[in-house]
Amino acid sequence: MEKLIITAAICGAEVTKEHNPAVPYTVDEIAQEAYLAYSAGASIIHLHVREDDGTPTQRKERYEECIEAIKKRCNDVIIQPSTGGSVGMTSKERLEPVILKPEMATLDCGTLNFGGDEIFVNTENMIKEFGQEMLNMNVKPEIEIFDKSMIDMAVRLSRKGYIKEPLHFSFVMGVNGGISGELRDFVFLKGSIPCGSTYSVAGIGKYEFSLAAASIISGGHVRVGFEDNIYLEKGVLAKNNGELVEKVVRLAKELGREIATPEEARKILGLKKGV
Repeated sequence: MEKLIITAAICGAEVTKEHNPAVPYTVDEIAQEAYLAYSAGASIIHLHVREDDGTPTQRKERYEECIEAIKKRCNDVIIQPSTGGSVGMTSKERLEPVILKPEMATLDCGTLNFGGDEIFVNTENMIKEFGQEMLNMNVKPEIEIFDKSMIDMAVRLSRKGYIKEPLHFSFVMGVNGGISGELRDFVFLKGSIPCGSTYSVAGIGKYEFSLAAASIISGGHVRVGFEDNIYLEKGVLAKNNGELVEKVVRLAKELGREIATPEEARKILGLKKGV
């Protein structure tokens, strides 16, 4: 079985210091949280950025600042900017970090109800636009999947040349409006991806560690971090992202999976070291 790639989603766009005071906003805070996650065993940093007051932004200048600060502390880590941004951002805004030509970036393959009146919009034409831009910049997409239909969309668009194979999926499970975080649904998604694909699982909230264990056992990879869950266990706030990564490392050890270094993760995903 391949070594386990751990991705740390260190801040997201929605969680705030009111939820957990350790959620990073500033460049220094983001770099420190990335370092703690990396030191604990994460080989990929899934990166959203904020202004100093916590406002989500996709400005490439802010991404550049944060990437530079992270690389000073953990030079070989894979940095994976989000093109999801936050609800209401335009395609142009969301694509800004891709201009920096990172090794990877996320590609959301469908529209989702986020609750209330919030809709995370990803039309077919938007997905084509994002996929083509990533091809142009030689950026490997991590295909974010919130429901099974999004796998079908990704496969169809890959056949049309908008996404390059082999495909790498991220199953984001337990989001309001998306597929649940039950084991039954994980098995369904895993069985729906094309042969030769790789996948990682991000369980939201209470699903984080149960789905991490399921993915570890089944040969997949794992994402944890404040974007998805702020608790180390029920009622206990995590002090930092590193604590969440450490818990996955302990699970992996118990279940017989070794942890991939960034260079080993690059080989598994077919990456070449970039930004």
